[in-house]
Amino acid sequence: MAAALADRNSVGVFGKGQNKAKNFVLVCFSLIFYAWGEPLYVFLMLVSVFFNFRFGLIIGKSRNHRRAALVGGLIFNILVICTFKYLVFFAQTLNDCGINVPVPRIALPIGISFYTFQSISYLMDVYRRVSPAQRRFSDLLLYISMFPQLIAGPIVRYQTVAEEIHDRHVTSRDIADGTYRFLIGLGKKVIIANQLSEISGQFLVDGLDSLSTAGAWVGIIAFTLQIYFDFSGYSDMAIGMGRCLGFHFNENFRHPYCCTSITDFWRRWHISLGSFFRDYVYIPMGGNRRHQALNILVVWFLTGMWHGASWNFILWGLYFGVIVMLEKYTLLRVHDRIPRVVLHVYSLLLVIIGWGIFYFDNFDSMLIFFNAFIGQSAALTDFVSQAAITDNFWLWVMAIIFCMPLRGTASALLASMLGRSSVLHGGAVLCVRVCISLVMLMLSVALLVGATNNAFIYTRF
Repeated sequence: MAAALADRNSVGVFGKGQNKAKNFVLVCFSLIFYAWGEPLYVFLMLVSVFFNFRFGLIIGKSRNHRRAALVGGLIFNILVICTFKYLVFFAQTLNDCGINVPVPRIALPIGISFYTFQSISYLMDVYRRVSPAQRRFSDLLLYISMFPQLIAGPIVRYQTVAEEIHDRHVTSRDIADGTYRFLIGLGKKVIIANQLSEISGQFLVDGLDSLSTAGAWVGIIAFTLQIYFDFSGYSDMAIGMGRCLGFHFNENFRHPYCCTSITDFWRRWHISLGSFFRDYVYIPMGGNRRHQALNILVVWFLTGMWHGASWNFILWGLYFGVIVMLEKYTLLRVHDRIPRVVLHVYSLLLVIIGWGIFYFDNFDSMLIFFNAFIGQSAALTDFVSQAAITDNFWLWVMAIIFCMPLRGTASALLASMLGRSSVLHGGAVLCVRVCISLVMLMLSVALLVGATNNAFIYTRF
């Protein structure tokens, strides 16, 4: 009976011969999803996909013009993102320098950074012969426009899903695991991130003019936790929805606040972005072989620029770039000799400072915050900051606990309690998952009813 059940699950809910129909339906709903919030800019995405499709065909077929087609495709994608994301910033910067130029009014298309980088990933993978050129425009459109990760990532490499675009099937296990992962992400966002955003906004926006030192710390720690649960929650939801559709996206977060260095932090945080810059910028520039320090600074300058057209993002990127560069020549060489708790405190402190730079796109507001942060404020503490801790005590506890790698610990504990019985272990895991899923769903729905603060932070990028 068990063998028969396994055979039935392996066949999948959908057959392999239905891929064209499934892809067509998924493309249609992805375009509707994007057009729902950006009806005009859906045409920009279609044009972008068409040009990348043509460049990809030339790269895949031609022997003499492969490099020229790659360069042309990269220039096209860079021009698209620079025009719609950075043109206003460049014009404003020139005006600030005394050069009068008209400042265009261009709205930022949602998710342009993500789908542009995925287009670049496609061209690079085809050029390196990691994946063949896509011969169906609709299938490349599916890769670029796939709604689970379209507007806020993660950045899915073409090689990751190339085979699944053409041949995939969805099993009952995929749907179960994907649904569970989606509900975990929903809970992270609605139950934790949204509540923390109210605390961070209370101090870093509404109460900035009268900010105490304790308020500065409470506000920025709330934002530190908020941005993790916000973005990792969205990544979990995207990975879960992708799994339900038969796609297996790579992990994007691995408990970054458990890091022991800034280098370690960025190996755990937004992994898809870090690996993109590593493979497509850092290594082609020479990587560790030559000009390493310059390569690191260039990558981190671009990382800052990718996050937003503002000087605070550039400063934020260079801040981490300098730290990562210095760690390679200092800390990482004696890393194993330093107590882990010291490394952990050191890393979290620098990360929190970094989020302080990231949060404020106004330098006057940033200066007010950091003055309070280092104790240069009218008051060291106040009733508001104390109330923010005591009134939300269990929210803080829950947020800190869920930053830790609980899954491995829980699995090991469950295994030790149930012994070697795979049947008991599987049944216990199923019961726990069902209970967690129901709790996440009910609490999330209850909090979403009448809520007004539900935007994902990374939709800005």
